[in-house]
Amino acid sequence: MIKMFNFIAFFTIIRREFFRIIRIWPQTVLPPIITIFLYFIIFGKILGLKVGYMSGYKYIQYIIPGLLMMSIISSAYANVSSSFFSSKFQKYIEELLISPISFFVLINGFIFGGVIRAFFIFNGVCFFVFFLNEFYFYNFYFLIFVFFLTSLLFSLFGLFNAILAKKFDDISLVPTFVLTPLIYFSGIFFSLDLLPKVLKIIVYLNPMFYLVNIFRYSFLGISEVNIFYSVFLIFLVIFFMYIFCLYFLYSGFVIKR
Repeated sequence: MIKMFNFIAFFTIIRREFFRIIRIWPQTVLPPIITIFLYFIIFGKILGLKVGYMSGYKYIQYIIPGLLMMSIISSAYANVSSSFFSSKFQKYIEELLISPISFFVLINGFIFGGVIRAFFIFNGVCFFVFFLNEFYFYNFYFLIFVFFLTSLLFSLFGLFNAILAKKFDDISLVPTFVLTPLIYFSGIFFSLDLLPKVLKIIVYLNPMFYLVNIFRYSFLGISEVNIFYSVFLIFLVIFFMYIFCLYFLYSGFVIKR
């Protein structure tokens, strides 16, 4: 009986997230696609003609994996952080927390909502890229695997930020001051070969760098780091982020705030 109750609760949360995304699609789906499209035109088509080739590929082909990664990160993070904080702001999160719903179900429902939105954005960006430039998948199944891990990871980051946030402004602090600098300095638009030794060390300390490389590997078959090490690192971060979110929910931190 309890298992069936949790099963129904899980799909109810996902259903609510799905229809929320569809209902306000001009806010949830369209802006990220337009943003990545502009990156594609300006950096790929215009500046790419001047840059030429990078790591043996056309510049526009080189940056496509990173642009897709950007769309996944921003959409997964934004969906979960805004949705969960809205539940805190409107006070109905308290009803969810005191109900017999498992905290695992609650977390999984919200983060899979982020995965769904990331899936819409990912397919929308791929649609435009497919018609504007030739590209291929070196390993399509690995790309799906990496997409799922990335959207899962940043859905958890969005949930963690929403749990800690006191006001709506707090949600935008992490994307502005943490995610954006890390993304731009992760190797999306440049190769490590172009950097001096000191900057290379800084880039190696950037976790986004490993995400970019596994995306680039799934498209082009090239990577500047060990793929298995990168995947292991992502799994490790996902595990600890899930534990942190679970701990704060169990501790009653959300209601106390």
